[in-house]
Amino acid sequence: MSEFENRNRRTNRSGSDRRTFLRGVGVTMALPWLESIPVWGSETPAAEAPAAYPKRFAVMFMGCGVNPVHWTAKGNGETMELGRCLAPLEPIKSKINYIEGLFNKHATGVGIHPGQTGNILSGAALQKGAELRGGVSVDQLLARKLGDSTPQPSMVLGCEQPITGYHETNFSMAYSSHISWSNATSPVPMEVYPSLAFDALFDNRGNRRNKSVLDRVRDEALNLSKKVSARDRAKLDEYLTSVREVEKRVAPERDRQEKAGDRAQSQGKPAIALKRPDDGLPEDIREHMHLMCDLVALAFQTDKTRIATLLMCRDISGLFYPFLDVRDAHHSASHNDRSEAYERVTRYYCEQFARLATRLDSIAEGNGTILDNSCLIFTSSMWSGTKHDSSKVPLVIAGGLGGTIETGRTLDYRDRGDDRRKLCSLYLSIADRMGVKLDRFGDADEKLAGF
Repeated sequence: MSEFENRNRRTNRSGSDRRTFLRGVGVTMALPWLESIPVWGSETPAAEAPAAYPKRFAVMFMGCGVNPVHWTAKGNGETMELGRCLAPLEPIKSKINYIEGLFNKHATGVGIHPGQTGNILSGAALQKGAELRGGVSVDQLLARKLGDSTPQPSMVLGCEQPITGYHETNFSMAYSSHISWSNATSPVPMEVYPSLAFDALFDNRGNRRNKSVLDRVRDEALNLSKKVSARDRAKLDEYLTSVREVEKRVAPERDRQEKAGDRAQSQGKPAIALKRPDDGLPEDIREHMHLMCDLVALAFQTDKTRIATLLMCRDISGLFYPFLDVRDAHHSASHNDRSEAYERVTRYYCEQFARLATRLDSIAEGNGTILDNSCLIFTSSMWSGTKHDSSKVPLVIAGGLGGTIETGRTLDYRDRGDDRRKLCSLYLSIADRMGVKLDRFGDADEKLAGF
């Protein structure tokens, strides 16, 4: 028996964990489920084991609302018609649900921006002033309940640095900067550097951190490739190719991040206080968002984690979009949200959601895909940035969560009454279908009817 088999047998002695690893100096690489590898400690092939594929949950967030004119959908299934903002989802429209009319009660009547954002995933009432107080977000509740099943309970990523201070409404700007909260008073630290997110994904550490992780596991990968079926060999090759492609793109970002640390130290201030790209973040936000989406896909593919959030841009965002021919920064552009310029911004963010969903839908898992076993949510803190209107939130869901969510639908809750259109009712429904039974979450004690 090889050292590779010995290590995995020791790791998975109970037979309940089919996770397979490649290891090298200072690196651990989790692999996708390879059906021809026996469940370590058992003679039963994994393909015959009576275990369901894992269910995953992810949220992608865009601050300041959407273009309300072109954020539309009607019809169901293959005949669903998507508005211009949602056009990037056309290839997978049979696997999405467009939901209109849900709202977050505690984000209404509290003033603009922070009070509309900090509870998007918790539904909690937020406290003004110096002391933060809200509620645990649904992603972290799920991570708390399900996180023991994976090496990493959750992945919390962002593409824009958090900001400090207070808004004119006397809410902390921490509420504008974070959507994941571990408890009522603590946001989850958000990783904004692609290189550090990559290193966390592969436990990449030590003095060889700047060396290729694939080079360090090459021998074990070759050894494993000889032992698996042709189908699994193709799956393994596809995965390692994906890792190599992401690793090449991460390499220059690691160099920028390290130089930013030196720059900040020389100036006697934290890197977070520097402006992009001096802070080490990718200057091109397109590449930044692409990398973060691809890292979530790799994490789900290897079952490193089953819970993820990606804050693509925060509330009151200062991101610019010269590649979209948009002059104003994100926040300013949202104040003219019915414009062609903000339609392009909204569609761009929907493209990022489509990128992750499509990538997951390209990875086979059993008779379906990883997307079929996932629930991805795209949302924002408000409907209209011009009016700061949070009476409903934009919402698209992709994936069937292991067959528990019917897809290809447009669902309208606008006329159902406030008690029947709670955003937290949706979260209750999703938690229930992931095996987490709750009597209440946020302001909801009933699951969302018709979902």
